[in-house]
Amino acid sequence: MSNVTLTLLTDEDRERFILENQRAFRYGATEEFGNRDDRPEEDGEIISRKTIERSIDSGVAYCIREDGRFAGGVVLQIDGKTQHNCLVLLFILPEAHSKGIGYAAWREVERLYPDTVVWGTCTPYFEKRNIHFYINKCGFHAVEFFHRFHPDPHDPETGERNAHDEEDGFDGMFRFEKQMK
Repeated sequence: MSNVTLTLLTDEDRERFILENQRAFRYGATEEFGNRDDRPEEDGEIISRKTIERSIDSGVAYCIREDGRFAGGVVLQIDGKTQHNCLVLLFILPEAHSKGIGYAAWREVERLYPDTVVWGTCTPYFEKRNIHFYINKCGFHAVEFFHRFHPDPHDPETGERNAHDEEDGFDGMFRFEKQMK
């Protein structure tokens, strides 16, 4: 097994982190749906630059490295008071899939934050690979399914009240939790 480590995101790695994150999300959607011209985010990506930048700027971001080489990234939101922490983004480069890198990175996250009471995260309904990873590999449990008839009451980016209509392209997200203590 290769050596998987997390290193804090630096300014030098930021642009690559953003572009590779978009590529990884685009790869997952293309695997499920094929090539599509209608992307839900404003810049034609599955996940927008603005969303990634906002996540990085409001959380703690790490590069995932395999034997020192960039292999993906993770963004966390850590609540020092409640220790109800959130995995905001996790991606592995498509060419590095199925090598145990994501699981090793997640184990390192758990090691770095031993006081966590609960980890939370979300993933789109169509990301079967992610759903398998979170439930079967990492021990999360699906606790809620957001869709247009049951929207997330607060937008994770703005905290504002959410409302989805039939035209906005919102198909659904699973919310997961992992009880640690």
